[in-house]
This record gives sequence, structure tokens and C-alpha cells, in this order.
Amino acid sequence: MAERSPETNVINFRAAEQLLAARDPRGAVQLLDPVIAAHPENTAARLLRARAFFFSAQLRPAELEFQIVLEREPDNAFAHFALARTLQRANRTDEALRHFRLAAALDPRPDFIEAARFEPPASSEEP
Repeated sequence: MAERSPETNVINFRAAEQLLAARDPRGAVQLLDPVIAAHPENTAARLLRARAFFFSAQLRPAELEFQIVLEREPDNAFAHFALARTLQRANRTDEALRHFRLAAALDPRPDFIEAARFEPPASSEEP
């Protein structure tokens, strides 16, 4: 098999984004597999493949990909949030809550905070 050109990998990555947007996660995974084989360090491709696994209900592969991303980028709030959604879908709620809270701590977006189930302070008084 001939070596793939960098342009081919970029084209496949962009096409995989389009397939995922068009709700074809399995097609996206097929395009991303050779991209990641050629560039295993590419966190963006791994994150996209993790999302594709999630949307195709392949929870264990999604979990593994999100974990690889987090090993490389432990401060990636979106990866924590997406891993939490994956764990939640697998009925692993305690593990999910930990990652929801990490996501909210890293990026206090309203959806991250809501998922983390943080309670607002009862009052402004000091303890």
C-alpha cells in the first residue's frame, strides 16, 4: 500500500467532520482510522474519532479515545465533559460526575456547571 499524503489525511479529517455533522459516525470512524494510524499523536483526530464512537454508541472505544486525549491534554474541559457523557451513558454515574466536575472547574460554561450538579452558595456569609 502506498504511503498516504498529508493532504489525504487532511481531506479525510475534514470529510470525517462533515460525516459526523451529517449523522454518519461510522463513516467518520472509517475515514479517521488511517489518519490516526499515520498520526497517532494527533489529538484533534482522536477527539473527533471519540465523538464518532460516542454517536455510534460504541462507548468503550469512545471512552478509550477520550482518555488518550486527556492523558495528553489534562486541562481539556470538553474532553472531560464528553468522557463524562460517555460514562453516564454506560451507567457509571460516579465516574461521570467526577469528569463533569473537572470540566466545570476548567471551563465554567453553564452546561458544564449544570451537569456537574454544583449547588449555588446558600448565602454570602462566611462560615
